[in-house]
Amino acid sequence: MFGASNALIWVIDVAVLVLQVWAVLDCVTRPTEAFVAAGKLTKPAWLAITVVALLLGLITLPFQLFGIVATVASIVYVVDVRPAVKEVQGGGSRW
Repeated sequence: MFGASNALIWVIDVAVLVLQVWAVLDCVTRPTEAFVAAGKLTKPAWLAITVVALLLGLITLPFQLFGIVATVASIVYVVDVRPAVKEVQGGGSRW
């Protein structure tokens, strides 16, 4: 019983870390001007948010308070900021 629940927590932890790394790498590759043009915070602000989220994700579990905050920050970037910035760049609606 405990083996399956530990495995599930491990899988969720790895998935959240992958999401956080993806958010940081995607933020680094986007042009600075696109963030402002999309009406979002500046690139340095989002880069700081995603890097702090990744660091928190590395030192906490996703079910702890700071882990939840870090996960939500990364999700906001991926589902809100990234599509808006990509659209300004002319990337279309593809993920």
